[in-house]
Amino acid sequence: MKKTILTYGLISGAFSSLMLLAFLPFIDRIGFEKGMVIGYTTIVLSFLLVFFGIRSYRDNVAGGSITFGKAFVVGILITLVSCICYVGTWEIIYFKIMPDFAEKFTKYAVEQVVASGASTDVINAKLQEMKEFTAMYNNPLFNAGITFLEPFPIGLIMTVISAAILRRKTRPENREEEVGAAAVTS
Repeated sequence: MKKTILTYGLISGAFSSLMLLAFLPFIDRIGFEKGMVIGYTTIVLSFLLVFFGIRSYRDNVAGGSITFGKAFVVGILITLVSCICYVGTWEIIYFKIMPDFAEKFTKYAVEQVVASGASTDVINAKLQEMKEFTAMYNNPLFNAGITFLEPFPIGLIMTVISAAILRRKTRPENREEEVGAAAVTS
């Protein structure tokens, strides 16, 4: 099980990490809205490996059968490995490569409030909120926790769906024998 989890988790994590590294430097040109769409699309695509990892485990390790619970465990562990890779990559980007990211995001968030026609009080409140968030986000543990919450729910959903689709209580050859025996007795 460990080999399957690490293989598929690391491939998933590498994909999401490489895409993060590839598009984030261009966030000024892409824009934060499109950046979020690209980011979450990448995360969804990377978590397709949860499905393939569970299927590989079922077919190659578990002899063709797997319960929902076991499939869920395999899938959630693949998700955790992938999320750890994603968080590690973001920590490096945020603290080493793009230390001005929080300033850029604060500027974007305040511009959105201004563009909505909000009052000066609302704009100032948003600016204060972003300053407080930036102060908390500069703490690596808080940063890692918030970053983990970006991909994890998607991985959890992919795990539940994949476990439900791939569960198989009996091996295919046992089903054929059962069907054949039922036909003979009928």
